Amino acid sequence: MTDFTAFLDQIWIARLPILKGLGVTVSISLLAIIIGSLLGVLVGLCLVYGNPVLRFFVRVYTDFIRGTPVLVLVLASYYVLSTIGIDLGPFQAGVFALAIFCSSHVGEIVRGGLQAIPKGQTEAAKAIGLTFRQTFAYVLWPQALRQFLPAWVNTAAEMVKASTLLSVIGVAELLLRMQEIISRNFMSLQFYFFAGLLYFVINYGIERLGKYVERKTAVPS
Repeated sequence: MTDFTAFLDQIWIARLPILKGLGVTVSISLLAIIIGSLLGVLVGLCLVYGNPVLRFFVRVYTDFIRGTPVLVLVLASYYVLSTIGIDLGPFQAGVFALAIFCSSHVGEIVRGGLQAIPKGQTEAAKAIGLTFRQTFAYVLWPQALRQFLPAWVNTAAEMVKASTLLSVIGVAELLLRMQEIISRNFMSLQFYFFAGLLYFVINYGIERLGKYVERKTAVPS
């Protein structure tokens, strides 16, 4: 009981660094997920509906990014881009790296969702006079969304976990803040467990959001 009380005391003492680290983690993850998802939709559309040349280059981009470790992307975004005159701060470089990584995965998810829809759906939409934009908005996208939503939730959760790598370029996210606290009080087991609990809460929130959207987009039985 004494150890637990001491742990609670340390949490209270370190509450501000913990909250700041949590805020940075949530901010970076949210920006990376939003930007990466928007880019990923464009990537998926290019892979499905682009001309052969565009599809080739987008396919090379997707395969290259997906095959590159996130840590390498993070380091390249921070150190390599500065050599060509693009100076990004640690926060910006972290968001950029995670968003690029997210876009490649979301692009493949969108591609799979769109290609899983029978071609007869598109042909039927053309037969009743719908334009491609109308066909995509009212016929293809709602069906694809229902199919790829679970995979998107997994990708979003991976972005939260990947944010822990940003400490290598000096981003004071949650894990780095926890390590700084542990270096002062030596309660490694307790604070790493607490960090894991906070990451679980974030990812659980993403999972519940995905379930909510899934219910809203479900076809009534």
